[in-house]
Amino acid sequence: MKTFNAMRRDFLRTGSFGMAAAAIPAVSFAATAQEAVTASAAPQAVFDVRKYGATGDGKTVDTKAVNSAIEAAAAVGGGVVVFPAGTYLCFSIRLKSQVHLHLEQGSTIVAADSPLPGQETGYNGGVYDAAEPNTAWDAYQDYGHNHWHNSLLWGEDLHDLSITGSGLIWGKGLSFGAGRAARGSYPIYRAEQSGVGNKAIALKNCRNVILRDFSILKGGHFGLLLTGVDNLTIDNLKIDTDRDGMDIDCCQNVRVSNCTVNSPWDDGICPKSSYALGYARATRNVTITNCWVTGTYELGTVLDGTYKKFVNDPSIRVGHTGRIKCGTESNGGFINITISNCVFEGCQGYALESVDGALLEDITITNTTMRDLVSGPLFMRLGSRLRGPKETTKVGSVKRILVSNLECYNAPLKVSSVLSGIPGFPIEDVKLSNIYIETVGGGTAEDAKVQPPEFENKYPEPGMFGPMPASGFFMRHMRNVEMSHVEIANTAPDARPAFYLTGVERADFFAVTAPRGADGAFALHDVKDLRIGWSRAAADATLSSIDSKTL
Repeated sequence: MKTFNAMRRDFLRTGSFGMAAAAIPAVSFAATAQEAVTASAAPQAVFDVRKYGATGDGKTVDTKAVNSAIEAAAAVGGGVVVFPAGTYLCFSIRLKSQVHLHLEQGSTIVAADSPLPGQETGYNGGVYDAAEPNTAWDAYQDYGHNHWHNSLLWGEDLHDLSITGSGLIWGKGLSFGAGRAARGSYPIYRAEQSGVGNKAIALKNCRNVILRDFSILKGGHFGLLLTGVDNLTIDNLKIDTDRDGMDIDCCQNVRVSNCTVNSPWDDGICPKSSYALGYARATRNVTITNCWVTGTYELGTVLDGTYKKFVNDPSIRVGHTGRIKCGTESNGGFINITISNCVFEGCQGYALESVDGALLEDITITNTTMRDLVSGPLFMRLGSRLRGPKETTKVGSVKRILVSNLECYNAPLKVSSVLSGIPGFPIEDVKLSNIYIETVGGGTAEDAKVQPPEFENKYPEPGMFGPMPASGFFMRHMRNVEMSHVEIANTAPDARPAFYLTGVERADFFAVTAPRGADGAFALHDVKDLRIGWSRAAADATLSSIDSKTL
């Protein structure tokens, strides 16, 4: 066994204890010095899937060969399973602890065709692993969130695993959700049907996971479904898909960086906090940085570099979703989340949602540019859908949210930024600074009279309330709001006020700029403790209580 002084000498010699430790893989602290030397001199175990029978010809099902290589690596304590250039047609690939999958340049793992409705098997008689039983929690989230084994690559209760390399994972034969129409030339696979694959990569209750450098095309219901995964790194992925890009559910200590996600019909990067594990677990300590999310490009054209935007055809139903969202599943919480240096294009804006009892607290968003959005740049919602065990699920909280350095060009007409709690449960402690939003404008005097419904238990979406009576921000049921150096600009004249406040207590507006219509820039209803200063949107004012007033 190495003494502390010996470890210290290794640290001084290499400049890092981690580097010294990395040179001695799989050595226990009880190993002798001679065993340590022998282990450090041993070559790293590499397992080429072709040597286990994989053809890589895109026609032969290579699942058995790939799983054999993974099992061989796991049997010796770990190693690297390599996919050389080629096309590997597979059903479920079962990941293992201490095993690293490396996709070399030119390699593609293709999801084989699932069984069609009425059929028992898919391509060449194959099927995906059965979805594990999880009926106790089915009522609290949809089918896709509740199962992991029915995936192209999956793992449960694993540790120290990774998937890297510049290859491609193509979910060609995966279901993208029950009840969804086929997109392009892809057939409909029913997610609940036995033998159908539902996700590209699914992990449950794992730790020490790295996903880096590869691409995902058409990832099924989820490109990544990661539930209860801790110490997680996602870096430099390119995802071009027809449902969610990545769902980070009930995970802790997560780093997402340098990723590209095109997801026109669903969310791009989506922290969640569901009840799929059978208890409410917070998604905590997450950083998302240097990412581009979009919902405006045809499937596959971001990966192939052609960047074809959807044509303006009413017969093509495209949600242009593509955003970064915390929710909708929100039982446990979102705590200590930082999002920075991200770009949004042709999609919805940020969404922060607690509707199932989650504590959504301590969120910082900074340095964002947005262009051609289909909803307002910010959506914050505290609601009472309360999809969870009745005896324990109560209204949660949304508080301590900081958003700074946000620029948005070509924001939509109908849906402004919406920050809305519900009666008796306000959103609290929100600070917005250094924000510039240019909208298309065009709102009418009739639009300004709209009184949006509460919809306390409705599914949360920016458009859930219908058209907004504000061109910039609609704020309802809030406490302790501060805006500084915020500007709203409208390309066309807009008769709506820039700011509409109702049921708001203690709000400060400093150095705010906005067009002033005939009725002013602020519509105030049931507002207490309001201060406006050094602003071009309205004259300085300090008001203790306002029933109904415009400024």
